[in-house]
Amino acid sequence: MNRIYLLLLLTAPLLAPALSLAASRVERGNLTFENIPEAPAELVEKLDGYLSARQATPLGWSPQGQLLIATRFGEVDQLHLVERPGGDRRQLTFLHEPVTEAAFSPDAAHNAYVFLKDTGGNENAQLYYQRAGEPAKMLTDGNSLNGAPLWSNSGREVAFFSTVRDGRTYDIDIVDPESGSPPRLAFAGDGSGASWSVLDWSPDDTKLLVLKEVSVSEGYLYVVDLSNGQKREVEPAPSKAGIVAAKFTRDGQGVYLISDREAEFSRLRYVNLFTNVKTVISDHIPWDIEALALSRDGHYLAFVSNEAGAGKLNLLDLRTHQDLTPPRLPQPGVISSLSFDVEGKRLAFGFAAANQPRDAYVLEVAENRLEPWTRSEAGAADVAKFVLPRLVQFPTFDRVDGSAREVPAYVYEPATLGPHPVLISLHGGPESQFRPGFDPWIQYVVNELGFAVIAPNVRGSSGYGKTYLALDNGMLREDAVKDVGALLVWIGMHKKNYDAKRIAVAGGSYGGYLTLATLVNYSDRLRGGVDVSGIADFVSFLTNTAPYRQNQRRAEYGDERDLEMRSFLRRISPLTNADRITRPLLVVHGKNDPRVPVSEAEQIVNKVRGKGGEVWYLLAADEGHGYRKQHNRDAYYETFAQFLLTLRQ
Repeated sequence: MNRIYLLLLLTAPLLAPALSLAASRVERGNLTFENIPEAPAELVEKLDGYLSARQATPLGWSPQGQLLIATRFGEVDQLHLVERPGGDRRQLTFLHEPVTEAAFSPDAAHNAYVFLKDTGGNENAQLYYQRAGEPAKMLTDGNSLNGAPLWSNSGREVAFFSTVRDGRTYDIDIVDPESGSPPRLAFAGDGSGASWSVLDWSPDDTKLLVLKEVSVSEGYLYVVDLSNGQKREVEPAPSKAGIVAAKFTRDGQGVYLISDREAEFSRLRYVNLFTNVKTVISDHIPWDIEALALSRDGHYLAFVSNEAGAGKLNLLDLRTHQDLTPPRLPQPGVISSLSFDVEGKRLAFGFAAANQPRDAYVLEVAENRLEPWTRSEAGAADVAKFVLPRLVQFPTFDRVDGSAREVPAYVYEPATLGPHPVLISLHGGPESQFRPGFDPWIQYVVNELGFAVIAPNVRGSSGYGKTYLALDNGMLREDAVKDVGALLVWIGMHKKNYDAKRIAVAGGSYGGYLTLATLVNYSDRLRGGVDVSGIADFVSFLTNTAPYRQNQRRAEYGDERDLEMRSFLRRISPLTNADRITRPLLVVHGKNDPRVPVSEAEQIVNKVRGKGGEVWYLLAADEGHGYRKQHNRDAYYETFAQFLLTLRQ
């Protein structure tokens, strides 16, 4: 028997009565632990072997052909340069907060880059400018939300979105970092609460391609003339459509865009801005297209298709109109962060698989040669023992074309014989998707704690078409909870593999809401749950989330200002039904969370405890929506591991 499990098994019965009587409280730096016992040294040591893994994210190229990446060598991700395949990672930034978004100026004479950094996870990211050998200079006001910086083709100016005007409206600002002048307003948002962002500069830098996003299912693409601020919609139509990305063609005559207009899935299309001629490029792919990149010379167009959660790289030669066949990746996984170098000869992207940390890969297009430029360390854990998930489908409560609707799920199972206790992992979003990337925590839970991990993509998840995406909207919210109930039934039907009497559920953000709602509705079938940054009450959440997010979240969950919707949201909220949570609960939150305010955690903790329930509560004063600092993440997962072990006895 695993020694960590045996130790917790022996001590848990002694802990449980004490935990239920009073909430013990321990403060350690920025972390506050309530009802959480000290982690055994052996557990910490074993878990650290997994959590010490690093990953690398390619962010783009320098004009000199160096690859800019974000990776962690201390507490948080910082910027590094890599000169060649397998080359040393030269660190550029040395900050206490993570830097994960950055871009080099295309002007080699400047040898400079911009990057984004917030404070304590508050997500009010500020834009900084840094030249080699000089200190970074903040370009924004220090308080507003800023993001998606994009250099002009000349490398003289940066366009980005900002809420500096009133704290809630997205505008498009432009700044010349070398001039020392403050950013200027290039385009004012319309006050609708939608988000606005810059997707591209025209080749002559006189226009911007701008996206107005009301929700994931409703977007509007515009060309903005910088000389007069006038905008013209690309492909206006009476029906709504989601827009993922877009780029100007290199002659400026048209745009390539990813949209689900007139289709179930997001497709890569071309639209001529002058003739309105339209061409569907990815019509042969029955899956969502999720990213694109265009070489600076207009020779190559790269895009990624999301095929049942696994990414596939596609490459098109625009001069010969031929589909190219890139080399195969090592195994199925997730592709991200596409970018061509200045010469258009190399394509960089991130790739991660269940048994491989995310690394920066580079495709030499002419030679069709693929090489990893980074080789991230997977920690002390043996990746040869990492479990590859299998994709399953389970039937749920409603029917499609006369048959039970099926919900996809990824399943990780220990190598030992079952039946195994089960951890159900529920993703956030809800317009998101569990995908088989690198997650050392899951591998620890499977290999060291002996749990099977099942990660369903319940209705409302992206990646399976816009009909599936909309199945949980508004008054349909509880149908996603019913999908989790159907998974519990499916688990019970597979007694050889799974122990239906030892099931835990966990999720973050919207997945935290699903966790709480699952505990409300199915506590009799569960051992406990873990709520990370979750929504406890939809009305208070929509009222208190950051002002610049409110209308977008109302488009998904419903408008709490409407009396009928308010009554519905209050009725289905876990806080309203907290007396039905009869199993132990772990709540984890960041004090500076602008998305799901910490008051959501405080409400559910106090309500469940007030009803006599057992609650562990972990709070980080220097984090926001999720834990990004390594020592905080370590404490979170140590707590999570202890909690799971007390549930599996």
